[in-house]
Amino acid sequence: MKKNIYLILMLLLVSVTGCRQHTGTADADTADLPPEAFMRISGTDLITPKGQKFFIKGTNLGNWLNPEGYMFGFNKTNSPGRINQMLCELVGPDFTAEFWKAFKDNYITRDDIRFIAATGANTIRLPFHYKLFTDEDYMGLTANQDGFARIDSVVGWCRETGLYLILDMHDAPGGQTGDNIDDSYGYPWLFESEASQQLFCDIWKKIAGYYKNEPVILGYELANEPIAPYFSNMEELNGKLESLYKRATAAIREADTNHIILLGGAQWNGNFRPFIDSTFDNKIMYTCHRYGGDASKAAIQEIIDFRDRVNLPMYMGEIGHNTEAWQNAFCHVMEENNIGWTFWPYKKIDKSSFAGIKAPAGWDAVVAFSEAPRGTYQEIRDARPDQETAKAALTEFIENSRIQQCVIQNEYIRSLGLKTQ
Repeated sequence: MKKNIYLILMLLLVSVTGCRQHTGTADADTADLPPEAFMRISGTDLITPKGQKFFIKGTNLGNWLNPEGYMFGFNKTNSPGRINQMLCELVGPDFTAEFWKAFKDNYITRDDIRFIAATGANTIRLPFHYKLFTDEDYMGLTANQDGFARIDSVVGWCRETGLYLILDMHDAPGGQTGDNIDDSYGYPWLFESEASQQLFCDIWKKIAGYYKNEPVILGYELANEPIAPYFSNMEELNGKLESLYKRATAAIREADTNHIILLGGAQWNGNFRPFIDSTFDNKIMYTCHRYGGDASKAAIQEIIDFRDRVNLPMYMGEIGHNTEAWQNAFCHVMEENNIGWTFWPYKKIDKSSFAGIKAPAGWDAVVAFSEAPRGTYQEIRDARPDQETAKAALTEFIENSRIQQCVIQNEYIRSLGLKTQ
């Protein structure tokens, strides 16, 4: 009898421990994991919990939680807000809300993460919009946003497949870039708005508290591509970048002292001159981006020099949209210079990605409406195509976006030194 009771108690203990490891929530009664359970930094290297050097190779789940026009084949309608407005004008708010739910349910699934892992990739970068953690109108919801639920699903799938996950706030309150990619109003208001900065820090603290015991998450990338190079006061804005990063880092550290924090450079993650204090936190990694230019060490020498000077890791968070030969050459350059990478993006309409989405029947009508003048209600009425045609095209787009229906870009994948099926 005593033996049976002992076995029951042991099974209960294992069950509780397993549940605690699985959840991302920071319950008060859950013991924090030790620092050695997480990815750590040693000079310019990343080190796994097993003590092995880790070189990032992977892709970005762009467009899923931060829609971007060109990945649908749109040009003028190029930001999440503009895409949502266009869809509401095209098929009405109710169908648009249904579209977004189905889009989020199908665009990225467990099968996508399994596919990525099968290529030999080891890391996924997940761009997300800050509105997923507020009650603002976003992707069909105006309350009870599903940010944690969506990220939780990816965390679980990454755990199953052995992948690491980087959380990237691609769209920050007020806008950190001042262009379509941050869903802003054409200026990086984040740097001039106390309310936006406080919300920025509050959301990161909330995320950090929720995921503080999740070792699948490699780190938190505070803000994607801050401060576009289009503004006459660019240098003044650049001067505010590091202090904002410090403020957000301090907020995160109130909840989570284990995860790495990633800092992107100004002007498309390419300018690291604004950073003068690399010692304000002991778990910092920098992240750069590059599209085009020569596929050579000389092309990124300034970034390498900065990395070596601060003696911290550097990671190429976005790169791609080029020929297979260019991509392959740059992969070798990055590996030779200890700069891990995640190519952009994993999936989009047509090519230049791991998986290409086939344009559905009637998609030309949707694209034409997205490009048409819609500055007045008369122009909206004149440009709107047949409702059933538009709704059928949007429904088929969702089906075509499922990995089972995509065209796998094998040459693209092999150019990165990864495996195809």
